[in-house]
Amino acid sequence: MISVAAELVGMHPQTLRIYESKGLVRPGRTAGNTRLYSERDLERLRLIQRLTTELGLNLAGAELVLRLEDELAKAHARIERLEREKREAVQEVHRSYRRDLVPVSQTYDLIRVRKR
Repeated sequence: MISVAAELVGMHPQTLRIYESKGLVRPGRTAGNTRLYSERDLERLRLIQRLTTELGLNLAGAELVLRLEDELAKAHARIERLEREKREAVQEVHRSYRRDLVPVSQTYDLIRVRKR
């Protein structure tokens, strides 16, 4: 709820409403339209607070930082997905290798041993 979230992050409930109206945070809602703040929402509010108080950014600057953070998180998720797909493709190729083939270096060593 907004009063609990405001207390947890040390902000006034009206500040949370302003941040929500600007799209900086999007809490969930109950059927009765009560705001429900997740742990992720609270972390985002704490980040906004650090950006505005410690770094001196205005809300437009904080919004830009948050947008860039979101884009970076999406890029990291995409990279992880692509790396996972690459690993799976390599494993599939390895599974398709014929096991009855002997590498050339082993064949050469066998031939050399027989000639003696």
